[in-house]
Amino acid sequence: MADTPQPEADENWWRGAVIYQVYPRSFADSNGDGTGDLAGVRSRLPYLAELGVNALWFNPWYPSPMADGGYDVADYRDIDPVFGTLAEAEKLISEGLALGIRTIIDIVPNHISAAHPWFREALAAGPGSPARDRFWFRPGRGDNGELPPNNWPSQFGGPAWTRTTDPDGTPGDWFLNLFDSEQPDLNWNHPDVRAEHEDILRFWFDRGAGGVRIDSAAMVAKDPELPDLSSDPAAPHPYIDRDDLHEIYRGWRRIADGYDNTRILVGEVWLPDAVRFAHYLRPDEMHTAFNFDFLACPWAPEQLRKSIETTLAAHEPVGAPATWVLCNHDVTRTVTRYGRVDTGFDFATKAFGIPTDLELGTRRARAAALLTLALPGSVYLYQGEELGLPEVEDIPAAKLQDPMYLRSGGTDPGRDGCRVPLPWSGDSSPFGFSPEGSAEPWLPQPADWAGRTAEIQSADPASMLSLYRSALRIRSAEAGLGDGPMHWLDSGPGVLAFSRTDAFVCVVNLADAPAELPAHSELLLTSGPLLDGRIPADTAVWLRR
Repeated sequence: MADTPQPEADENWWRGAVIYQVYPRSFADSNGDGTGDLAGVRSRLPYLAELGVNALWFNPWYPSPMADGGYDVADYRDIDPVFGTLAEAEKLISEGLALGIRTIIDIVPNHISAAHPWFREALAAGPGSPARDRFWFRPGRGDNGELPPNNWPSQFGGPAWTRTTDPDGTPGDWFLNLFDSEQPDLNWNHPDVRAEHEDILRFWFDRGAGGVRIDSAAMVAKDPELPDLSSDPAAPHPYIDRDDLHEIYRGWRRIADGYDNTRILVGEVWLPDAVRFAHYLRPDEMHTAFNFDFLACPWAPEQLRKSIETTLAAHEPVGAPATWVLCNHDVTRTVTRYGRVDTGFDFATKAFGIPTDLELGTRRARAAALLTLALPGSVYLYQGEELGLPEVEDIPAAKLQDPMYLRSGGTDPGRDGCRVPLPWSGDSSPFGFSPEGSAEPWLPQPADWAGRTAEIQSADPASMLSLYRSALRIRSAEAGLGDGPMHWLDSGPGVLAFSRTDAFVCVVNLADAPAELPAHSELLLTSGPLLDGRIPADTAVWLRR
């Protein structure tokens, strides 16, 4: 294809970028079918440019049966018809670049869809066939193979194995699926699997993609012996953070480095060990990885400071920039979480009926926005966070679609509540998400979102959207923000204060009482009004000294 236009060349753009996460089903619907699409995103590129983001990360847009929101991929070189066409994706990438906005696409290397041609071939070929070697097919345990081959659990609940049925109708071998049964795991010891994914990278980089986000990056390699998961925490893990992963990602980095205009690798790496985490960020592996420790951290000064210090210390030895994120498509939205007694996040504690003070949560989310945007490194902003959207917790049970809810027997609320389509304009659903007279949005929007639309907030200088626009404008213009050093400043109990340059200071008051403003020459931005010249509780300020 023809050369894709690029923004002004900056090989280090990713080190301090603000990257906006687009969940395509819920961003904007152009054709009225109730589901977001790429033409809808293209129509909103001016909004994203005005917001001030540097790149867009798209959740999977590939052909998929949608057993897991598109993370069950049937074809990595095309676009699901519900979202548009490959030509539409190429236009989106090109038009974004013309506005200085790069595109990062999702790659899902751990598994594919059961509808993928490889898996259909494997099922049809039968036990012992070469086609099955691309996956993890094994006979079951027990007298008649009725038990799974080992005790590995699915991330969505239950065993990580699904039994097949042979052509004669009798039960057959089992296949590994660490997520949903419609997502068979790939065998990364097989050369076909490695070659295929390397070719997929080239396919999208050739079309101008600025990088890839690697889903479940630490789970791809498995112990070929498939041993039981041990109860001993010191035992080597059979499928998380195995050393042979690094060879895979070094190969991917070589491909990325072969292109002009930096293409980046971004890892979804959930690891408690900071040293092991940093191994993925060595100069010949990934460029960055998501910071889940900070994302899950409670709104508490000591824990936030520890998370920030731990994050920066982990990244320093490998020279990689940190990333900061408050919410994503899997996590309870920030204004809801910060309005609860427990302001941290843990999948194990998600439940229906947890009380939330949205006014308090919104005040804290505004302060957290200034905190994250002032920290060194890059920032990920999940769609709708700039509107201060809350988690939607009253979706009727019949409308819920997330396999986490379905596989839990209805006890886990799942992730649909943070995936509800965005409100753009108007005073009733679909709030500009779809054209008037369209099908209902794929998930229902709350009626009270009329006051949270982008249209309403654009005209309100005190809105969450206006706060984000102002903060991103200052971040772009202020020397020393984004990538670079920071220094903690002396502050009172419950207060986080740090400088990024000799001139720029961020102060966040998490104490119950107002805090004094440090000496300064200019008040650049506040997350909320000051109180008699002091910083109220749950408020952040940006200052010029």
